[in-house]
Amino acid sequence: MSQPSRIGRVLALSSTLAFALAGTTHAKVDVDIPFQEFTLPNGLRVIVHEDRKAPVVAVNIWYHVGSKDEPVGKSGFAHLFEHLMFQGSENHDGEFFGPFELVGATNQNGTTNSDRTNYFQNVPTTALDMALWMESDRMGHLLGAVTQELLDEQRGVVQNEKRQGENQPYGRVWDQLSRSMYPVSHPYHHSVIGSMEDLNSASLDDVKTWFRDWYGPNNAVLVLAGDIDLATAKAKTLDYFGDIPASATVPKLPTNIAPRTESTRETMTDRVAQPRIYRAWNVPEFGNAQLDHLQLVAQILGGSKSSRLDRRLVHQDKLVDSVSAFAMGSELGSGFAIIANVRNGVDVKKVEAVLAEEVKKFVADGPTQAELDQARIVFEAGFVRGVERIGGFGGKADVLAECAVFMDDPGCFRDSLATLDKATTADLKAAAAKWLAQGDHTLVVEPGDTSAASAPEPERVATESDKAQPEKVLLPDPNFTVVASKVDRSKGVPETKSFPDLRFPALQRATLSNGIDVILAERHEIPVVQLSMEFDAGYTADLGRKLGTASFTMGMLDEGAAGLDALALADRTQSLGAVIGAGASLDGSNVYVSALKPQLDPSLSLFADVIRKPDFADKEIDRVRQTWLAGIAQEKTRPNGVANRVLPPLLYGKGHPYAIPFSGSGDEASIKALERDDLVAFHRDFIRPDNATLIVVGDTTLKEIVPLLEKHFADWKAPEKKLPVIEVAKVELQPKPRVFLIDQPGAVQANILVGQVVNPTGDPKALDFDIANGVLGGEFSSRLNMKLREEKQWAYGAYSYAIGAKGQRPWIASAAVQIDRTADSIRELQTDIAQFASNAQAASDDEIAKIKRTNVLSLPGSYETAGAVMGAIGGIVRYGRPDNYVETLKERTEAVSAEAVHAAAGLLKPDALTWVVVGDLSKIEQPVRDLKLGEVSVLDADGKPLR
Repeated sequence: MSQPSRIGRVLALSSTLAFALAGTTHAKVDVDIPFQEFTLPNGLRVIVHEDRKAPVVAVNIWYHVGSKDEPVGKSGFAHLFEHLMFQGSENHDGEFFGPFELVGATNQNGTTNSDRTNYFQNVPTTALDMALWMESDRMGHLLGAVTQELLDEQRGVVQNEKRQGENQPYGRVWDQLSRSMYPVSHPYHHSVIGSMEDLNSASLDDVKTWFRDWYGPNNAVLVLAGDIDLATAKAKTLDYFGDIPASATVPKLPTNIAPRTESTRETMTDRVAQPRIYRAWNVPEFGNAQLDHLQLVAQILGGSKSSRLDRRLVHQDKLVDSVSAFAMGSELGSGFAIIANVRNGVDVKKVEAVLAEEVKKFVADGPTQAELDQARIVFEAGFVRGVERIGGFGGKADVLAECAVFMDDPGCFRDSLATLDKATTADLKAAAAKWLAQGDHTLVVEPGDTSAASAPEPERVATESDKAQPEKVLLPDPNFTVVASKVDRSKGVPETKSFPDLRFPALQRATLSNGIDVILAERHEIPVVQLSMEFDAGYTADLGRKLGTASFTMGMLDEGAAGLDALALADRTQSLGAVIGAGASLDGSNVYVSALKPQLDPSLSLFADVIRKPDFADKEIDRVRQTWLAGIAQEKTRPNGVANRVLPPLLYGKGHPYAIPFSGSGDEASIKALERDDLVAFHRDFIRPDNATLIVVGDTTLKEIVPLLEKHFADWKAPEKKLPVIEVAKVELQPKPRVFLIDQPGAVQANILVGQVVNPTGDPKALDFDIANGVLGGEFSSRLNMKLREEKQWAYGAYSYAIGAKGQRPWIASAAVQIDRTADSIRELQTDIAQFASNAQAASDDEIAKIKRTNVLSLPGSYETAGAVMGAIGGIVRYGRPDNYVETLKERTEAVSAEAVHAAAGLLKPDALTWVVVGDLSKIEQPVRDLKLGEVSVLDADGKPLR
């Protein structure tokens, strides 16, 4: 379960769903989230949004309780209870995820922040009864299932989640900012995840009291979005939730912005590759019109590649590798932040001075009309794209719930849209002058050890606001009543007996006059057209070239084209409400555009220029090179980042095209040596029409799109030079186990990766292995995660996966574990993998059936968005699959036998495994050596032997 930081999360409503008039030349797109609502007699508010594009329903429930509501000494209770509510209920003995996996639920999770706790999942329409039964059972029938054993288990899981976050570079920043921005008495002063001390002291009585006070139906909002109507929602929610008694009505905390009048500054050190500056302000609460204005201010200052701060600090003065600005909405008061990654060797205070100067200039003068218009276009386009998803974090159901919980109006997003629509330059200047002219706090993170980042949190003292936060069980609100239920819960979870069919759009094909194949999947739900030009050349094309060439070249395509430099190209793209980008992966590359339908033709013009006419200007190459090198350095400070740089070369061996960091970023020496000619040569050799397939998904037809594509691509001809052929040779498995250790002094966790090569994605038996891997480590309820997370509480998660590849795939199992359990965790992983592979603990019929069922039944909900459809078509293109691949996946999955799964499990060879462990070697090296798994070597972050 994810746990977004209060300050760290970007306001979902305003960042994805706010829009305004886009100027006289830009067509306005009319998109809304229509809804209906009702309230049950017990106070449960239900909001219904009908969207019939897929046979799925998003079930999203918000409880109006977060870390702000925690009394002194009970920090982390809200988040801890989020975890406990996934551990079964009085009428369902087992993991909450279990029944959902059996019906193919997608986008399932729970999150906690300072203001609310939410749970969400998308289920097939026919499984709605099951989902409502499960949600209502944990709302009304939980406490009898909460035992001391479960409390201790989830306490350990949460503490490992805390360690995992703190073990990342800059991982302690947001907690420190919360403490610095808010006084000790403020509800936002302490972190969402809480302190170790408070988590350790939580008693069974404490958590039960917490549940009784906060988790009643009258403190919740339920959103049902998708393939559902109001009448169905009323009948089913009354059946399942109507008999749950209301809890107390807890007084709502008042707005508490905690405005600041003085500028303050602090520094901390961490295991980071470069200094980073955080400059933050306390600003108005969610729903305040000036917060919407500040969203536009943030966009203009640092929300895009051509923003003011980017122009000054990245392009002009070349002082930072990246900079961003954003506003973050919360219920009592919000945050505004600027983050800058300072180039190594640059004086941090010089960057701070420029940041202060640019903010001061905006406060004094405000934005230009052109800047305001462009910012509004960006938000309009974000709104249009955001309303495509019904569920998941930030989808339409989330937006409706957020508005209902915080503003008592599910349609409050419309007020935000109207505010942005009417905003003037004077409005933005006024908002900046009021909130950004004073009271800023600067936190500078410098490279160093973690000692300064580990200072104990100041003790919070009780205040008046704590009186609204009960220590004892409060009396239920007598204004609410219950309705007798028809549901017999003794029968257990309702069985889902039928399931909807997959609705995957038909693939339509055409060929342009220059030979480019076009594949179209029509999706008319929103006025957006997405296109991806796919090229058969990825990181593998680096073989014989400088490492990182493919990825760097593709990354440079949108850094200037057809005479428009990087800033001008970004300006033009944003003025159209388009998104254009390019990138590479292991076996392929692509250039993509997401275009608003009214601006399709001019967006395609830019798209074609980026593909066909990149400038590769030396000034842009030099700038991107410095940022790229900083990115490689950042990879090496992230535990999984360095492990994934080192492991592939160990698996494939020197000279193999896959023996590279799987980020595709290359290494410092090769990136420093890259010249313009290298980029031109890669573009000439691989970015060509005879190596391209164009995928189109969205609001268009072949009749409409083909003439536009002919207009922009027909005269693009392939060069005479023959297209290079990339060969991916087969490698043999390692003859014996090996263990490689990488030191990360001061780490509170160890990151364990273990891997080998298995059959390619295109192998006829690849599906057999994927099902086998699902049993071992592919799902939340798979063996590895249940062992290390739920049974042992040594890790926040443990999973395994095979990365898609034309050649032999890398199979990797990974877990971030508490540092004192590193050797124990490796032993458990090794034992489980060995017993599974040898069939000593073979995949059972029930385990295989569960994975097959999950994979098959999740198909109808897996292709809700155009992006998901495009990804599936991309796989069809890359791996030479038939056009009906997705439609036949159900039949082929169901046909996989237990014998085939057992045989596929045998592809794992315990004696051929390669282990990479990143952690504090002073604590883990000797225990790992004592395991005697195989020869142990110590490497540096580049994979070079140290001993």
